[in-house]
Amino acid sequence: MQLTAEGAATRLEGPLLFLRRSVDVGLADAVEVRGSDGRSRLGRVAAIDEQLMTIEVLESTAGLTLEGTVVRFLGEPLRFGVGPGLLGRVFNGVGQVIDGGPPLAVHAKVAIEGLPLNPVARALPRDFIETGISTLDLMNSLVRGQKLPLFSGGGLPHDRLAVEIAGHARLRRDAEDFVIVFAGIGVPWDSAEYFRRSLEQGGALERTALFLNLAGDSSTQRLLTPRYALTAAEYLAFELGKQVLVIMTDMTNYCEALREVSSSKGEIPSRKGFPGYMYSDLATLYERAGCLRGKPGTLTQLAILTMPADDISHPIPDLTGYITEGQIVLSRDLDRRGVYPPVHVLPSLSRLMKDGTGGRYTDPDHPALASQLYAACARAAQARVLASVVGTEGLAETDRAYLRYGDDFERRLATQDGPRTLEQSMALAWQLLATLPRSELTRLSDAQIAAHLDAAAVDAARTAA
Repeated sequence: MQLTAEGAATRLEGPLLFLRRSVDVGLADAVEVRGSDGRSRLGRVAAIDEQLMTIEVLESTAGLTLEGTVVRFLGEPLRFGVGPGLLGRVFNGVGQVIDGGPPLAVHAKVAIEGLPLNPVARALPRDFIETGISTLDLMNSLVRGQKLPLFSGGGLPHDRLAVEIAGHARLRRDAEDFVIVFAGIGVPWDSAEYFRRSLEQGGALERTALFLNLAGDSSTQRLLTPRYALTAAEYLAFELGKQVLVIMTDMTNYCEALREVSSSKGEIPSRKGFPGYMYSDLATLYERAGCLRGKPGTLTQLAILTMPADDISHPIPDLTGYITEGQIVLSRDLDRRGVYPPVHVLPSLSRLMKDGTGGRYTDPDHPALASQLYAACARAAQARVLASVVGTEGLAETDRAYLRYGDDFERRLATQDGPRTLEQSMALAWQLLATLPRSELTRLSDAQIAAHLDAAAVDAARTAA
């Protein structure tokens, strides 16, 4: 049932409209706000008490006045009209088509807050998603159904990395059912155009649903962009049976909008001014990833966030790390030294890697290779610290070998100018390990050393020559 409130507006603060409560409505119900200028604006009920209601206006409030404002309550939550034609289209932050094409052929209207999932219905994430990034595929593998955040910093090339992953990411099996949902949250206009142009030129847009929320859009709209994107992803995954990778950037912009709206509503702030419910709010987004028993499709999340002041203990990355299954960390020091992508492998972690790699999914020797690469990188970091104290000449021969390995790892494996297949990444990794003394390769079996490192040592010698 639709209800109308006229002349009940008491205050307007930014994107928030405050009304006297004169009708019975539900929290998060959709509304239509029509001002004296005759323009209709979409909104939703954000808060209710005995006397007042707070409406989040999802479009510009310019020209909206208290007198003459009419609010029509639609009696249902915000819904997104979805259909198979989602792929290849560009939407704004509230699901409206902005690519100049025809309207989307709607097959169903779905509430944007997500499917009510019984935890017992969830299946364990399995299988490997190849991103084309060696440091991810080898050592921090992305698994179907996983939620894996990428922690970056201001000015680091996370946007470029996101576009490259979107353009190359694939399954080694059932590749035709693999699609992308890409959400740009609070991004500048030039970044939005970069996302659109890069995906289109790379041929990835035809298998991508692109959502773009610009920095100049309403902060309340920014809170809905990931929800619209994830609603599209759930439809593609659990209704159409697609394998969906959702890339969301930048979740820090989302959290900043959450703080702004919370402050406008007069809520009591918590750490660094963020609302105390930010953890549960982020969980409502991240927990929409996963696999469902009896459903062929899966929903995988790669959420990108920029750490304020590169502080990994900031509330945004801190709370994200509690909810998600690992983290990929970009390094400003590696970026300054010209390493791209600047993935810092030692603090990075994919907790579900063991469930998506190995003989069934990648290569039988992949897990052992990743473990040995980690151990060698940790030892190389120690050798660098020691060399800064005693100098390279004061190091033992083994430490000098690790020092050379660390430089080669960054120069040859971590640095790449284009996507690599897993097989190409593994071949490079074996060549790097072949330069170390065999006695140091304690994470590999004798059979693995014999099968891979002898030939790799010959290849490494040819490369060095």
